[in-house]
Amino acid sequence: MTTNMKALRKMQPARGLSMEPTQVPAIGPTDVLVRVKTASICGTDLHIYGWDRWSQGRIKPPVTLGHEFCGVIEKVGDEVAALKAGDFVSAEMHVNCGHCHQCRVGEAHICPNVKIIGIDQDGAFADFVKIPASNIIKLDETIPEHYGAILDPLGNAVHTVLAGAIAGQSVLVTGCGPIGLMSIVVAKACGSSMVFATETNEHRRAMAKKMGVDVAINPATEDAVKRILGETSGTGVDVLLEMSGNPTAIQQGFKALRAGGRASLLGIPTESVPLDLVNDVIFKGATVQGIYGRRMYDTWEQMTALLKAGRLNLEPLFDERISLEKFESAFVKLQSGLAGKILLYPNGLSHN
Repeated sequence: MTTNMKALRKMQPARGLSMEPTQVPAIGPTDVLVRVKTASICGTDLHIYGWDRWSQGRIKPPVTLGHEFCGVIEKVGDEVAALKAGDFVSAEMHVNCGHCHQCRVGEAHICPNVKIIGIDQDGAFADFVKIPASNIIKLDETIPEHYGAILDPLGNAVHTVLAGAIAGQSVLVTGCGPIGLMSIVVAKACGSSMVFATETNEHRRAMAKKMGVDVAINPATEDAVKRILGETSGTGVDVLLEMSGNPTAIQQGFKALRAGGRASLLGIPTESVPLDLVNDVIFKGATVQGIYGRRMYDTWEQMTALLKAGRLNLEPLFDERISLEKFESAFVKLQSGLAGKILLYPNGLSHN
């Protein structure tokens, strides 16, 4: 096979990305080489493209981006027995150390030494990507290729929704970006009784309705807490799924949460968030959970089972499908907040 390829890389500590010629990764005995079929742009990629404060502190150019993808195994290392060339796969892109306390007690998803492929080392916005065999997820052929490209964010949604009881529960999703939208679908599929969503972006509220939300509220024009309390006979929702990272949305979410309810927080604020801990957490007896990534590998088993069973209709999420070389237009559109998931094809557009 060829030793050269093209990749979408962060070459300079400045705004922007560029397509660059580079070498096909050399794999070790416990790695696999995957030919990327479809990749998807994450909010993290947008941060790196824009070169914000977080990116400046974390990213060390040059690096190939991309951590949402699916593809076909091209080659396996000499010690890899459970996988073979031709397997349809995705991957958990958080590579844990395997030796720390968290890894040893079954909490590898919060390993303090984690390295993320596509952030800390070369990722999947390329013809090929190198992945440790232990991180590869073999996908059932019944899972559509374009769904295979968004399992990373879908896993975040599944982890957040299923971090506690959900069947028969009323739910509030604060923030209807892609993961918030996926959370609506997952909560409905897993038996939630009623799903509310708050979102100021009109396009995203419309998307939430397509994804099956029961009540979509614009908190900029309506008292969201009053509306939710009114719809729940003054009780509040059983579960808060916080996806926005917006301080006001977080505060409203806790106000709308019932006494004894669960708050699962995935959104990442960029500033300190004042909370009324006494009235909204302590006196409520609320359970508050920080959610990070996907549980390894419980979450993958849950979400692939839901997909295999046909329980998750994510079609409204998908926007454009473009070749990787046309990345610039995709990043601009996503930064406007007017798109769902845009799929990139390093090896040409797929017909699937």
